[in-house]
Amino acid sequence: MTAPRLNRELVLETPDRVADGAGGFIETWTELGTLWAEVTARSGSERAIAGVPISRVGYRIVVRGAPEGSSMRPTPDQRFVEGTRRFVIRAVADRDPRGQYLTCFADEEVAA
Repeated sequence: MTAPRLNRELVLETPDRVADGAGGFIETWTELGTLWAEVTARSGSERAIAGVPISRVGYRIVVRGAPEGSSMRPTPDQRFVEGTRRFVIRAVADRDPRGQYLTCFADEEVAA
């Protein structure tokens, strides 16, 4: 297995719920840190939500491994940010038996 080319700088963010003062909450995002990654597009699709076309592209994002429980180990429901782009993490798996790298399966959605 060849080593991935970690040539893209991504910010890892986690969701936080903040009370809105009216009994509900607002979802905000907290930055956990920066990871270098290899980003590869997988597949794409388009669908309409409330009459608005939404383009969705799946990505395989490889980052360096981190121990279970580390704040720098991506988990589903978190996201990667690169400029104005947002990659929502759907699943995370070890890329190799030693856990040197993690593969994150993520989606980017864009309103067309």
